[in-house]
Amino acid sequence: MRNRILIVFFCIGMFLPVFGQDAMQSVDKIMQKYNTVKDYKVQVKVVADVPMVKILPSKATIYFKQKNKFKISSKGIVLLPKQGFSEMYDFLATPSKYIAVYGVYEMVDKVRAHVVNIIPNGVANEMVLAKLWVDESNDVIVKSQITTKTNGTILTTYEYEDQLKFGLPSKMTFEIEVKKFKMPKSVASDINKVKKTKEVKKKKGIIVLSLSDYSVNKGIDNSFFEK
Repeated sequence: MRNRILIVFFCIGMFLPVFGQDAMQSVDKIMQKYNTVKDYKVQVKVVADVPMVKILPSKATIYFKQKNKFKISSKGIVLLPKQGFSEMYDFLATPSKYIAVYGVYEMVDKVRAHVVNIIPNGVANEMVLAKLWVDESNDVIVKSQITTKTNGTILTTYEYEDQLKFGLPSKMTFEIEVKKFKMPKSVASDINKVKKTKEVKKKKGIIVLSLSDYSVNKGIDNSFFEK
């Protein structure tokens, strides 16, 4: 009996590195597609439903350039959880920071997605844990759940249309933890005006980004991001 138990544990230990390696390859394919995007400009409409705060729909222009250059241009207040937008990819770009392990397959809006668990291997990381639902036929993330130290857990779903070949979404829906999510100062001041004794039934907030009119790999000067 003892020998059988040892054999079982030996087999599990033998296959775990393989599962981890395959999951890392899946993430690598996502990043290969993402890295084909040298820069982009996109128009975005933001609709936010956050308890205690009235935020009108707003429009903005987002600019991005490899690596780690990101800028938002808007006349109004824009709620944009970067953890599910650019910071997640910045983190995934350095495989030495994490271990990727496969989970089960799940359906995400009619897409059969393979769950990939991302486990950071350093205590200094802002990200505590991440769970990705990967469409392996297109090498894109269709859903993510990211737990951070300062912003709580952010659940994001992604939809793709004409920019699928670049892995750029046409729609993103974020579900945030209101009490933990860092709001812009102007929004945070409105929240602070609410009496502490007032009970808030709705603890989650929804932020929907509709992205259109992409301009991909047209060139953006580095100085633009320094203004």
